[in-house]
Amino acid sequence: MTIPPVGSHCILELYGCDPTLLNDEAFVRQALTDASREGMSTLLNLTSHAFEPQGVTALGLLAESHISIHTWPETGYAAVDVFTCGQTAQPELACALLRRRFNAAEHALRRLPRGRQAPTPQQEGVLCQAQN
Repeated sequence: MTIPPVGSHCILELYGCDPTLLNDEAFVRQALTDASREGMSTLLNLTSHAFEPQGVTALGLLAESHISIHTWPETGYAAVDVFTCGQTAQPELACALLRRRFNAAEHALRRLPRGRQAPTPQQEGVLCQAQN
């Protein structure tokens, strides 16, 4: 019997973003809120922190799992993580909204199925190498 993955995990790299937007905590919070809605997820709670001298981290607790962003305005970079469980949520749509919202000049998106039937590293390619 084949059991489908329990969820989908999207890892989004945003490059060449507007540094002003990446450093605006209120903007980042609203972007995550809108991305959750666009991705058909239910946002339960949102927390964020603005760092000195720059940068924002925000984390949204979803009924389906989580959405997060970490920004580096000094390099125009943002790291985004969207993990959703179930069949309804569309994390790729959330990622597309964030890409547009931060005016990313370039991006890279990796989607990983999560759960018992997810591809093995041999099937999918090695994602990370552990350092001993």
